[in-house]
Amino acid sequence: MVSWAEPDAEQVLRALGTSLEGLSLEEARVRLQRFGPNVPPRVPRTPWYWHLARNFVHLFAVLLWVAALLAWVSGMPELAAAIVLVIAINGLFSFWQEYQAERAAEALEAFLPQQVVVRRGGTEFLVPANEVVPGDLLVLRAGEAIAADARIVRSDQLRVDLSHLTGESRPVPRVAEPQPAYRRTPWQAANLVFAGSFVTDGTGEAVVFATGAATQFGQLAQLAQRQPERPSPLERELARVVRAVSVLAFSLGMLSFFAAELWGRLAIRDAFLFALGIIVANVPEGLLPTLTLALAVAARAMARKNAVVKRLSTIEALGATTVILTDKTGTLTLNEMTVREVWAGGVPFVFTGSDQPRAETAEGAGLGADADTGLADLRRLLRCAATCCHVEFVPPQRAGDRMRPVGDPTEIALIVAAAKVGFPLDHLRQIKRIAELPFDSARKRMTVIAQIDGTVTACSKGAWSEVAPRCRFARLHGSVVPLEAEQRSVLQHTHDRLAARGYRVLAVAERPLRELPTPPLQRDDIERELVFLGFVAMEDPPRPEVPAAIAACKRAGIRVCMVTGDDPLTAVAIAREIGLHAQSPLVVTGADLDRYHAAALETLLRSHHDVLFARVSPEHKLRLVQAFQRLGEVVAVTGDGVNDAPALRGAEIGVAMGATGTDVAREAGDMILADDNFATIVTAIEYGRAVFDNVRKFVTYIFASNVPEIVPFLFFVLGGFPLPLTVLQILAVDLGTDLFPALALGREPAEPGVMERPPRSRQERILSVSTLLRAYAWLGLIEATLCMGAYFYAYWLAGWVPPNPLPTEPRVYATATTMTFAGIVACQVGNVLACRSDRLSLFALNWTGSHFLWLAIAAEVALCCAFMYIPFAARVFGFAPLSLQHWLPLLAYPVLLLGLEEGRKALVRAIEARSNRFQAGNAYN
Repeated sequence: MVSWAEPDAEQVLRALGTSLEGLSLEEARVRLQRFGPNVPPRVPRTPWYWHLARNFVHLFAVLLWVAALLAWVSGMPELAAAIVLVIAINGLFSFWQEYQAERAAEALEAFLPQQVVVRRGGTEFLVPANEVVPGDLLVLRAGEAIAADARIVRSDQLRVDLSHLTGESRPVPRVAEPQPAYRRTPWQAANLVFAGSFVTDGTGEAVVFATGAATQFGQLAQLAQRQPERPSPLERELARVVRAVSVLAFSLGMLSFFAAELWGRLAIRDAFLFALGIIVANVPEGLLPTLTLALAVAARAMARKNAVVKRLSTIEALGATTVILTDKTGTLTLNEMTVREVWAGGVPFVFTGSDQPRAETAEGAGLGADADTGLADLRRLLRCAATCCHVEFVPPQRAGDRMRPVGDPTEIALIVAAAKVGFPLDHLRQIKRIAELPFDSARKRMTVIAQIDGTVTACSKGAWSEVAPRCRFARLHGSVVPLEAEQRSVLQHTHDRLAARGYRVLAVAERPLRELPTPPLQRDDIERELVFLGFVAMEDPPRPEVPAAIAACKRAGIRVCMVTGDDPLTAVAIAREIGLHAQSPLVVTGADLDRYHAAALETLLRSHHDVLFARVSPEHKLRLVQAFQRLGEVVAVTGDGVNDAPALRGAEIGVAMGATGTDVAREAGDMILADDNFATIVTAIEYGRAVFDNVRKFVTYIFASNVPEIVPFLFFVLGGFPLPLTVLQILAVDLGTDLFPALALGREPAEPGVMERPPRSRQERILSVSTLLRAYAWLGLIEATLCMGAYFYAYWLAGWVPPNPLPTEPRVYATATTMTFAGIVACQVGNVLACRSDRLSLFALNWTGSHFLWLAIAAEVALCCAFMYIPFAARVFGFAPLSLQHWLPLLAYPVLLLGLEEGRKALVRAIEARSNRFQAGNAYN
């Protein structure tokens, strides 16, 4: 690519085997067969059935397959079928969570134009974009997208928007003259255009030198697709939990089998039954479906807040975010150039409101009695500036949409500002334009000769450094005065003040002409003795909600770094305006990054918290993501352009803009902000933190019921008692009664202060030591004790008196196992209330909005009763209906468990308070 910028146009055409007439139709067909269609590269997708199959062969599933096989071999087909059903439920839920079609390639194709105008054999044709080939001559017009990488061979005021590729918010001029080569940033070559960009102004012709995968667009696609989807913190933690639980369950099952054979002297079938019970009791079959349902509920709630999650595990990953790398253009800003201040007639005017044609007007500062004069100068300046613009408004395609402006965003801003002071587009169209001296990168200015109010006037706008030397007069306070050295110094100071704020500053001047100039126009004759009218300062403004969102991220301990392809001065100004950096940040450009090796970059990121990255390429963004990840950070990247896609895929969390974002960014991201509101990220992070807390709550709840499921099997093998709980009854708890309360815990609102604490450590586990101790050694043992009491109570009601042997009647045994099951359910009613917080008292919690929790408890009890009192269900699970006499002691179980847990929480709070007082005393001393 480098060589295409340096030769002149004729050499490029010759090298590509074409001419200004374009390729012949036959040659175009030959080249299409040789180079292939002009479409982005596509990575073969993993078939959906592989995604599905994978969820039935992971370690968790294999363990249950073995259990089902053993049950079948042991002559228990009903149990085997139940375990297979568990595998199917878990597998389908996981498949639903993980499966997402890889549509990035289709999104890339949708982003490119569907048809383009090319010249072939001297005739212009409208051809499908995917049939463009190297050597084709593209005909470029304002408002049209560019289908391939090409070298300009003719340019007439041509300007191109590259923001979706580079992040640069301003259209850039494109010329036909040879240019220096830019090896790392080829889009800086002013005679090259690229697929995915579009023409904002002017016309031109360009010869194609790269199509499909060879384009810069295609290389970005390949870079994005090469980035594997990183597992989220939740997925990594779940893999660890599944691995640990599976190994533990299988090991205990095998150990139990041999122990039962050697010491328990059980028959082979009973030993198998015992081992299966230990395995099934240790496997939390309801964990994965409960987790998936909880995440799905959170995803729906987030969607109502305009945060659309494509991957459910993204929700929890957001809560672990420690670093946000955010693009500037279109993410922190509106991606709309806006006039912010006008200096006209010696008076500064501040513009408020959004730059859309509405009724807002400019507000003058310090006008006093000269208000009418000042406004007249302002109107004169903006009319002159708008006369130098080429903007059209395209009618809306759908009802309710606004008219879409087509043209240079800078000129669109000028047109809108002129409309605000009384010069709408219809008025400007009535101004007769006679001739034009177009803008080019060398002159940095343009002049339009027009007839305004019956007077032929030359209207000029451009860079102050280029306009100032051509001005002899200035309009100040309604009068034209000579421009002396003192006034020039004041104007220079005014310009520097505006530029220092990161504004793009245009100088505007005019000159009345006595007569129409005769062609050919001489620039030096027209652009002389100009009357300076003032400055127009504009910027791509920050989104109004961004400062509050940045402040919230800081309170939450989340580091926010701006990463943009835009100018450093503009980036710093925006960063200050939104409160990202209170002091001057360290500015690192893409060229600077090229000089940093990996270790040096990590040192920079570690030692400088206030750092801003400007003039960076997509490769640089990806390097930054990877560098932060090597430092142990959980990285989220926000963006809306094609240039953001590789980093969006490489980060733990890619946050794409929904309204203004490209299809490429939306497909690459894990979460889409439907309202493009940066503040929505803060809401999403709060949901993420709440989800982690809630996952820990329902994991505690689920694991606590494992202990009363395991203990009966120990009584069975060690004490010789009839099995107090069957394997099918365990499944009735894990995949039945436990699901509703666990899901309710997954819907718990965020606890107070969740966004006032720093992100959790990568080393913090869902199954922490304290969580396991609370679930197994405390709550689980309480439940096991109470449930075994219920088991023996059923035999006592049937007439059993210790130390006599237990009755062997099937009806009494079914009632006893039913009591064990009902005891677990009763304890879990108290447990779900206790698990709402691991340290706060039940009476200190907010109960408003907890209706779903009460509904879940009601559903749990109703399902328990259905298993007992519906004959078919009772027959399948081996239950017997309980009488009121059986139920009475069970009613006390939730109260007993809650009372003991409240005592533990009170002790924990007392220890914490004493520790805090001790630390405060030491600090005072």
